[in-house]
Amino acid sequence: MNIDTSALFAPIVINGHVLKNRLSVAPMTRVTATQDGRATEKMTRYYERFARGGFGAVSTEGIYTDQAFSQGYHDQPGLSDDAQANAWKPVVNGIKSHGSFAIAQVMHAGAISQGNRHRDATVGPSPIQPKGEQMAFYNGKGRYALPGEMTEDQIADAIRSFAEAAGRAVDTAGFDAVEIHGANGYLLDQFLTDYANRRTDRWGGSTENRARLILETFKAVRAKVGAKVPVGVRISQGKVNDFGHKWADAERDAEIIFGSLADAGADFIHVTEYEAWKPAFHSSGRSLMRLAKDFAPRATIFANGGLHDIAQAVTALDDGADIVTIARGALANPDLPKRLSSRDALSAFDPTILGPIANIKETELAM
Repeated sequence: MNIDTSALFAPIVINGHVLKNRLSVAPMTRVTATQDGRATEKMTRYYERFARGGFGAVSTEGIYTDQAFSQGYHDQPGLSDDAQANAWKPVVNGIKSHGSFAIAQVMHAGAISQGNRHRDATVGPSPIQPKGEQMAFYNGKGRYALPGEMTEDQIADAIRSFAEAAGRAVDTAGFDAVEIHGANGYLLDQFLTDYANRRTDRWGGSTENRARLILETFKAVRAKVGAKVPVGVRISQGKVNDFGHKWADAERDAEIIFGSLADAGADFIHVTEYEAWKPAFHSSGRSLMRLAKDFAPRATIFANGGLHDIAQAVTALDDGADIVTIARGALANPDLPKRLSSRDALSAFDPTILGPIANIKETELAM
């Protein structure tokens, strides 16, 4: 490998916390928890190997926040009670034992829930059937259900549950930071999305109103965990059920979304696109990571999307990204940072890892 990767190994400080390098494992749903949402010994081994392999930060898969409507998948882990929070302790200890930063991603699936042991129905901003079909590799089948429109009380409950789950993540499980999942078509992104949110109250209409739930959730989490714990938000345009979606007002929407997160005090913003380096809107325009940095200059920008291509990862650091997050490349190379340091070749991603169900395989843990 003839690429100068030294920039990827420069330390970085987020809200007073030092990360040893700019390489992070991206959140990836792996449906390997117990039926009642507790992290397992297999998950401990899975996450620890990324830390042992040299990643500066390791993010969890999306963790559901309540025992109402937030769960998205069968065998998804939760942070909805103390038993679930305590089950995360070995995972967190494994990550931190190798000097890596442990980030809990908290999420509410909303209208695209396809497996919830607590509720048979789904909810969303408006009673609009989600696009696409449920994901078979997460045990889904057929179209998504028609969601019920969330009431003010249900919205307040969702915000409160995000905050309480974040508190358990930090105070009980021992995570270093919290990432609020506001991307990929899940609840907070549903409120942000024009065609999914047809509300006429303070939660709908303008981009500012549609972004309100993300901001109110951020404020509640910040109030719960305190000023010293890094708190960030994941943002995307595309969704698991609508891959090519773009914000209607393009860079103006980016300015509103990223600018409002900056004003709220987000420590980091995690942007994800299919190919992070490509223009977000117009063929000659700025990438989403560049827009995030331009409109939220004080926030640390995590960028995701095809950055297992190391040349692109290095270039991303000159295009708005402060940290690159890697998914497929990390599955194929759980020791990717160590391989880069020793100039060893990287293995190609084998998609059979995620089939027929995307749970953690023993063969992965032997890598």
